[in-house]
Amino acid sequence: MSDPVPRFGDRRGLRIGLLGGSFNPAHAGHLHVARAAMRQLGLDQVWLLVSPGNPLKAGMAMGSLEDRLGSARGIADGRRILATSVEAAWGTRFTADTVRELRRRFPRAQFVWLMGADNLAQLPRWDRWREIVRAVPVAVLPRPGEKRAALAGRAARVLRHLRVRPGRLTGPVGWAWLPVRENPLSATALRALSSGEPS
Repeated sequence: MSDPVPRFGDRRGLRIGLLGGSFNPAHAGHLHVARAAMRQLGLDQVWLLVSPGNPLKAGMAMGSLEDRLGSARGIADGRRILATSVEAAWGTRFTADTVRELRRRFPRAQFVWLMGADNLAQLPRWDRWREIVRAVPVAVLPRPGEKRAALAGRAARVLRHLRVRPGRLTGPVGWAWLPVRENPLSATALRALSSGEPS
């Protein structure tokens, strides 16, 4: 199956949410995030960026890229929510490089990086994390039990002067907490269920 996201193009006028992850496997929680972000931020599309390998999850049992991409395509609709493996095609291993490449290839698109509260808490562990926040606005969605740690964490403290209301997340810099319903699903729990192990 061909990739629904073109390797090059201007995507003129489109506001696109970027949800990166391992998708090991993709699940209804990812779909909830995509749909909630579309509603809250007026996005035209959400791209599920299936990572060829997460540097922060080295050593973790990981399905093949083909299987994980297949699971992401299983929750995508192919029109407004698209699953893609462009990171593998472009050879970008870190989010900072992926964002730079996306902005180069799609100069007219308006991108918003989507992440869960757990990722905001661990953002300082990401390679060149400050560069990411300077390059693209970030929308943070709640995860059960993660809000306090995320908002008290180093990234939220360092970036507190860039925090805006969701409706004002329109410029190239800034981050917002989206007030949406939490979804408790996680890929870790789903893997434990499928293997019969306790989660």
